[in-house]
Amino acid sequence: MAVTTLKRKLKRKRQKQTTRVIKIKQLNAKPVIKNVDVEELKKDFSK
Repeated sequence: MAVTTLKRKLKRKRQKQTTRVIKIKQLNAKPVIKNVDVEELKKDFSK
């Protein structure tokens, strides 16, 4: 018996895999921590 490759199904499967990997990377990504001047923020809120 000859084996045929289902190209459309394979394409769909690869698309799912890549979206899954991207979602996982987004969940694991940490935001950039900036140096925040707390005293400056307190002054702004007191106004």
